[in-house]
Amino acid sequence: MNWKAGWINKILTWLRITNQPVVKVYRGYGHARQLLVQGHVLRRSPLPQKKYRKNTLVNTFAVLRLFFVRAYPAATVRLNWPGQALEAQTDPDGYFKFEWEPHQPLPPGWHPVEVELISGKARTGTVPTTGRGEILVPHPTHYACISDIDDTFLISYSATVWKKLYVLLTENAHSRMPFEGVVRHYQFLAGVGTTEKTPNAFFYVSSSEWNLYDYIREFSRKNGLPEGVYKLNRLKLLHQLLKTGGNSHHTKLERIARILDTFPAQKFILLGDDTQQDPTIYSTLVDRYPNRIRCVYLRHRHDENQAKTQALVAQMEAAGVACCYFIHSAEAMRHSKAIGL
Repeated sequence: MNWKAGWINKILTWLRITNQPVVKVYRGYGHARQLLVQGHVLRRSPLPQKKYRKNTLVNTFAVLRLFFVRAYPAATVRLNWPGQALEAQTDPDGYFKFEWEPHQPLPPGWHPVEVELISGKARTGTVPTTGRGEILVPHPTHYACISDIDDTFLISYSATVWKKLYVLLTENAHSRMPFEGVVRHYQFLAGVGTTEKTPNAFFYVSSSEWNLYDYIREFSRKNGLPEGVYKLNRLKLLHQLLKTGGNSHHTKLERIARILDTFPAQKFILLGDDTQQDPTIYSTLVDRYPNRIRCVYLRHRHDENQAKTQALVAQMEAAGVACCYFIHSAEAMRHSKAIGL
């Protein structure tokens, strides 16, 4: 190692950024006989945040670190499952996905999964690192919930790019706030028609990047939101930070459709807001999946989109789907009870 590389490594260590390969395994999902899990292999990535402080500079740097990543393309990864070993290669973004049928049907609940990095371009047979995650097999309840994140339960100001970026860069996962009453409503939906031990499944589907996966999970844990599976969008690099959350929204539609296709026996409750494309996406899903959507909740956050959203709400209601276009979560809670959830 030359002196320049040595100094770079010292600086990265001080910044809590590692140059060692890391396997990130995100929460997956499936049913008794079909499972899906995905993740990234990164050559460079931030180490997990340990402390949360009320310090703007510290918070700004903590978020910037999340975008200081370098993908590990063409790496071979192996998923270890009881009695099975599957291999895949990462794409140019370092992304990998496994879909497989387990030898034994899985019971409902969370199940651990492990993915190993075997090699990069030249296979060595060694295992430099391992990532661990979880897979959700939902309980056979009547309902499942799919929720957006920004401005649906996490106050984000998505309609104004600079304000959204300011909040992201100056706050942290512990100081950010959910909307008043939203956690109570989500906890209520998790228990609709079932028990605390067998909650309705939650899927959090957003246009936010995978860079924010740990950030969002920590926010959700801190505030008591129902445990769930997170489906985010492509990694961004530091120079793309201004475009955070601005990914193509048609991929969000397809990610949600994939969930509905996986669980045909369940009806779904959709939760979103009017800052971006949720009303259009949910209206499309109502058309595409007749009798599969029980109700739709849309938080009003952007006056310019109000007329369009109201028209889409009317369209969904005409199709027989209960809708609630609301400002305060207390309205959504009253609606849930009024329609007999």
